[in-house]
Amino acid sequence: MTLAEFWTTYLWPLIVMVAESVLLLILLLVAIAYVLLADRKIWAAVQIRRGPNVVGPWGLLQSFADLLKFVLKEPVIPAGANKGVFLLAPLVTCVLALSAWAVIPVNLNWMIADINVGVLYIFAISSLMIYGIIMAGWASNSKYPFLAALRSAAQMVSYEVSIGFVFITVLLCAGSLNLSAIVEAQNSKFGLFGWYWFWLLPMFVVFFVSSLAETNRPPFDLVEAESELVAGFMVEYGSTPYMMFMLGEYVAIGTMCAMATILFLGGWLPPIPYPPFTWVPGVIWFLGKALFMFFLFAMVKAIVPRYRYDQLMRLGWKVFLPLSLAMVVIVASVLQFGGLAPK
Repeated sequence: MTLAEFWTTYLWPLIVMVAESVLLLILLLVAIAYVLLADRKIWAAVQIRRGPNVVGPWGLLQSFADLLKFVLKEPVIPAGANKGVFLLAPLVTCVLALSAWAVIPVNLNWMIADINVGVLYIFAISSLMIYGIIMAGWASNSKYPFLAALRSAAQMVSYEVSIGFVFITVLLCAGSLNLSAIVEAQNSKFGLFGWYWFWLLPMFVVFFVSSLAETNRPPFDLVEAESELVAGFMVEYGSTPYMMFMLGEYVAIGTMCAMATILFLGGWLPPIPYPPFTWVPGVIWFLGKALFMFFLFAMVKAIVPRYRYDQLMRLGWKVFLPLSLAMVVIVASVLQFGGLAPK
């Protein structure tokens, strides 16, 4: 193989992929900084207070000030902790959360990797994130983080099952595991009423509530419940490791908002498939829908009281599991006997 062939076949595609990945990482981290600020502002508005408004104009630099504070603080590791696993746990959580975005298309052909099993990739990444929490609880060598990690693992596994059945119903309708193909399957003359939120409304609700539980968001933040556990599985963490846990959590929330946009809200498709709506770039529609989903996440945090743990498990196993199973059977039957199954 000549040097020119090696350059065009291997080296240049690798350079392009690394550059795209770095750009995505920078944009994602900046977006998360302002999503975090929006979360605090929405919460403050519901409680009729101002929220962050001092650092920078309108408080726009508050998240960066918090980053500086966390980075400059000294990390304290408990004497009895397993230091290697203790420091590895937040890194695992953060890296896995960020890596999920490699397959998410924000517009037509706008993604790092357009793989045919994108849904399975996202499902696998979200399942692996449980390990970061278990590692943190175990390595802390304290019963409170350990018990909180066990509760978190049970909670995340319980709602993974429901999310899995939600994926199956969408895949039955779209006929593909490719995320871009799922968006294109929702492209119809009916506009927003051709998207799957309308036809699969119960599964949209199940996916939204399961996403709250999957990402440890209120009212399912039992793992980090300050009133009884101080900070749950990360009670022994401070400074940068704590920041990485919180970054991983907010990136995972962003991933769930993006997945809801792709699976149910038509991705980058305009709500009305006619001008002037079709003149707006697809990425704008995608970001608008994802931000709307995050607004719902933030409002639930602000207005819904926390569940008890037995209520959380009963909802997952006795309500969502039978409902999602029934919906899989109903959707499959309608598609098969109605002649609507994708070719």
